[in-house]
Amino acid sequence: MPVLGMIYTVLNESRSRATQIALPIDDTIPFIQEFVVPYIIWYAFVFGYLVYFCFKDTQVYVKTLITIVIGELICFFIYFFYQTTVPRPTIEGSGVFVMLVKYIYAHDRPVNCFPSIHVLTTYAIMLASFHIKNKHRMNKYFIHVMGSLIILSTLFIKQHVILDMIASMFLVAFIYGSVFEVYRIRVAAKRKAGVH
Repeated sequence: MPVLGMIYTVLNESRSRATQIALPIDDTIPFIQEFVVPYIIWYAFVFGYLVYFCFKDTQVYVKTLITIVIGELICFFIYFFYQTTVPRPTIEGSGVFVMLVKYIYAHDRPVNCFPSIHVLTTYAIMLASFHIKNKHRMNKYFIHVMGSLIILSTLFIKQHVILDMIASMFLVAFIYGSVFEVYRIRVAAKRKAGVH
């Protein structure tokens, strides 16, 4: 994960020409500064649930981690060859939320947008949670409520556009399904071999 972070940083400093892929509907999405809170919570959300999965179900943890790593590597490949950007609003005023948004804008250039890594990792955690058995009811709902808020936050603080979000969710669904299916086939093959 630290290595992936370093690769992202290098790509985030890219000076290559970036394309805007915003749709007309993106212009109708308002900027809501308060959504910076779930956007920042993402860091603890992903790390915390990976640790939780590791202790709760190691197999789910490994498959989720594989999904995230493969997904991010694909994102990096896309960023290198097809860099996109998101137009950001001018932030005025003061207050905690405004300060946090300004901090994010100052430390994260408006590139590396399609697909969104924020959405990719969050959605991977959300899908993985379905395979964790005996979850506390509150925990079960929290994963999906907070995960949904994090995904929406990428749109409401203008870090991403709708196509970034959709692409990430499709990418995760494909990778996660493939990882689980390959694992299921391997386990079935081992069991069959063990029987004979």
